[in-house]
Amino acid sequence: MQKKIFKNMCLLALVAVVLSSLLIALVYYASFDNRMKNEVREETQFVRNAVELSGEEYLQTVAGTPNRITLIDGDGTVLYDNQAEAASMENHGDREEVREALTGGAGEATRMSGTLSEQTFYYAVKLQNGQVLRVAAETDSVFAALLSILPWIIGVALVAALVTVIFSRFLTKNIVAPINSLDLDHPSENTAYDELAPLLSKIHRQNEVIAQQIRSLREKQEEFTSITENMSEGFLVLDHNTDILSYNTSALRLLGVEDAPADTHTSALALNRSAGFRSAVDGALSGTRSEQLLRQNGRCCQVMANPVWRDGEVEGAVVVILDITEQEERENLRREFTANVSHELKTPLTSISGFAEIIQNGIVKPEDIPRFAGNIYVESQRLITLVDDILNLSRLDEADVQLEREQFDLTALARDVAGRLKPAAKKNGVVITVIGDKAEINGVKSIVDEMIYNLCENAVKYNRKNGRVTLTVSQEPAGTALTVTDTGIGIPKADVDRVFERFYRVDKSHSKEIGGTGLGLSIVKHGAAFHNAKVSLNSTEGEGTTVRLVFPA
Repeated sequence: MQKKIFKNMCLLALVAVVLSSLLIALVYYASFDNRMKNEVREETQFVRNAVELSGEEYLQTVAGTPNRITLIDGDGTVLYDNQAEAASMENHGDREEVREALTGGAGEATRMSGTLSEQTFYYAVKLQNGQVLRVAAETDSVFAALLSILPWIIGVALVAALVTVIFSRFLTKNIVAPINSLDLDHPSENTAYDELAPLLSKIHRQNEVIAQQIRSLREKQEEFTSITENMSEGFLVLDHNTDILSYNTSALRLLGVEDAPADTHTSALALNRSAGFRSAVDGALSGTRSEQLLRQNGRCCQVMANPVWRDGEVEGAVVVILDITEQEERENLRREFTANVSHELKTPLTSISGFAEIIQNGIVKPEDIPRFAGNIYVESQRLITLVDDILNLSRLDEADVQLEREQFDLTALARDVAGRLKPAAKKNGVVITVIGDKAEINGVKSIVDEMIYNLCENAVKYNRKNGRVTLTVSQEPAGTALTVTDTGIGIPKADVDRVFERFYRVDKSHSKEIGGTGLGLSIVKHGAAFHNAKVSLNSTEGEGTTVRLVFPA
């Protein structure tokens, strides 16, 4: 813009200088021409008066004057000429200035002279004797005068042009400076030129629209980022070249990527090179929805890739990654649980059925019937206990909303459980002791009762003759703690991490003799999870076991 203004100002100034020079030349030319013609007229009058006073002899005295003097008779015959032979000159009766002088007393004309071959101004007057006196001056002298002042005109024009360039540059900078310093972020605060006010107002309105659009886009982007970043599922958006356009951190975590890609246009295949992931991406980019299982680092992920279509062509793909490790583990646990339940139910039912069949067929002697009936009773009680434990586990798994929480004394509940188990403990020579003051917790009393009962029952079952079981209730910063310690046979180190699994028994060969369903510690684990309590177990084989429950405050 600055260059354009500068060029236009220079061009305007140059045109002005040229036109001014031409105008001055024309004015000078007109002034010089008028002055020359007036001089010719005055000289003609002077010579006329002298000729009429002194006669034609006077003409001889002005023979050397620069202007041409001619005396013409009334019939057009040239009587005298100071620059040519009169006898050799043609008749001048048809000359315009001569005709006007003969008819009007004076005449003038400008034309090329046939004698001098120069453009000439003629002025003629009629004498008293009827003759015509004519004085002529070459008009070329006017152009000569113009040529004489032409260098001055050119010099002045050059100086004017130089000054114009300097001032144009200066003025251009001053004109453009306020425009260059405009604050387009706050156009309403500018005071450059009044002519710019409509433009600045329009820019201001446009800025407000753009700012609003940017805020809207930023809000949508933040909303999208917030949604995707808080998704546990992985999320990838790819273009048709497999380059990543968008992703969330869950995708990187599930694909096993430690560092985020430096460039969002990194190929997704560089994140995971497994055949399943590649197959899912390639399938989607070929236009087909694809699902694959991805197993790595002990986890199982389901990769679902869908093509993105535009104008009938695949523009990219959206990949969703789901962590189904827990789902698969649950499915495995379900299958294992079903198999264990079937086995545990089948064992007492088989015994009951066998004893009943023997009695039905009359094979049993009458005196042996009470013994067989007792076996049937024991097995049926074992079956009832197993069903009750399964129902308790099912209830804890489903977090039954009908279970109401209440405030109760944990120490009193522990003493109550210990009292119920004292007959079995006395039979095995085990002493149960409860230590602690009143400590209230909020929970489902029946579930906590079942948890304490299972812990104490195991401590009694797997104890030594004349052993001890100690229940300790204490208040700690983390909450209320219940510790069950026994002096029993302990648990091998290899089995410590598995004792909370359903139906898991450390010594399977003696499980039937000792009794139990193998669900006791599993119920404790699920009950602790239901109450947001922490459970821990420490055991030394041959020395005893300590189980610790900490209920949050």
